[in-house]
Amino acid sequence: MRIGSIFTTSAGILLSRIFGFIRDLLMASILGANLFSDIFFVAFKLPNLFRRIFAEGAFVQSFIPTFIVSRHRSVFAVSILMRFFLFLMVASILVTLFCEPVARFIAIGFSDEAIRAAAPLVAINFYYLDLIFLVTFLSALLQYREHFATTAFATTLLNISMITALLLFRSDDPEKIVYALSWAVVAGGALQLLVHLWAIRQKRLDRLLLGGFIYLGRKKEAISEDIRRFSRAFFPSVLGNSTAQLSSFIDTWLASFLASGSISYLFYANRLFQLPLALFATAASTALFPAISKHLKHERRREAVEETRRVFWLLVGLLGGASVIALILSDEIVALLFERGAFGLDDTANTASVLRMYVAGLLPFGISKLFSLWLYACHRQNDAAKIAGKSLGVNIVFSLILITPMAAPGLALASSISGWALLAWTIEAVGGSLVLDIMRSKQIVPAFIFILLCALASWGLKRLLYGYL
Repeated sequence: MRIGSIFTTSAGILLSRIFGFIRDLLMASILGANLFSDIFFVAFKLPNLFRRIFAEGAFVQSFIPTFIVSRHRSVFAVSILMRFFLFLMVASILVTLFCEPVARFIAIGFSDEAIRAAAPLVAINFYYLDLIFLVTFLSALLQYREHFATTAFATTLLNISMITALLLFRSDDPEKIVYALSWAVVAGGALQLLVHLWAIRQKRLDRLLLGGFIYLGRKKEAISEDIRRFSRAFFPSVLGNSTAQLSSFIDTWLASFLASGSISYLFYANRLFQLPLALFATAASTALFPAISKHLKHERRREAVEETRRVFWLLVGLLGGASVIALILSDEIVALLFERGAFGLDDTANTASVLRMYVAGLLPFGISKLFSLWLYACHRQNDAAKIAGKSLGVNIVFSLILITPMAAPGLALASSISGWALLAWTIEAVGGSLVLDIMRSKQIVPAFIFILLCALASWGLKRLLYGYL
């Protein structure tokens, strides 16, 4: 059942990423890699950063363990919903009022003219965060019921909305196109929310929420300890789950000082890097986390180890295979997906060089996600936060060292170096004996054979393509 849940989640993510690549293909062809594409990516970066932190980590991995042990689950859930949504609405209004300073903070290297152009788009895009929090909250309730398909497939709606905007406004000037894309982001968030509301109704979880609203005023004292437990877990989890996303954010911030197009090269390369990470590591973590939390709550450690062991070598094989394919065929992959219209040969070469540096960190980031589940399930969010903080420090140091000699590829390499540091510290925190126990499996041989076959097939395909072209 667990493998089935993982592949259901992977199928949804894959469909979303296919539409995402169609979106990126159209965006590269219509906008290219220039100031206007950089402005949109900057505007979309802040809400997208918070979306990934919420949807892929901090909120779900803090909410579910507390929700499981709460004696008043419906009241606890509604209380958390109200607190977060009100906070985000206030934040959105503040971003709207002070959009220029926010835009300058995200892209400090932009000129004053570019900041003025980006500021309204930052304000529009930020409202996506309000909608996606509601989606994340509802998806956490669905994950508790071990229903993953709705959340996995619903992300496609954002890409469909943006593709529609690109097709409708493809003949307009670039400024109008990036405005259309920004409003399409908000529309995509609204569509995802509607789909999740329908799923909540189908799973009869609407009754739980209704009960929470009814009894919220009477049970505030009863859930006070649950709220404190969630708060102690959530805030460290924000840092503990967001190393890759914060690294990407820092890359964008530093790349604003580089030549025009550098932010776009990092965006397109990071999109390719995130595909196998989301398809395999995020899908496995999403499917495993509720089960591991329940096992550890009931002191069934052996069952939790078995659940993790079944997935570990499968994940190593898939991520390792994806890594060698991307390293060997980076130029061909980028050219196939993006090289058309305004996206030229030089853009392909620059994006491929960034991609190779990102891919060096694919395996450690993915395996870290798997092992960190144990920290969150055991309410060790503070340990995860310390590890992530040290890893982020490594990323910043190497970014500053490598940005001058290597430009954009140096920023991607710094991110990969921080990923290996993250993995080493995560293994140390989880415990070497537990990790060795999880790794003890006959699946090690098929995993490495699969990686070797991927490398040989990629090399053969590259030689064939080189000779043919």
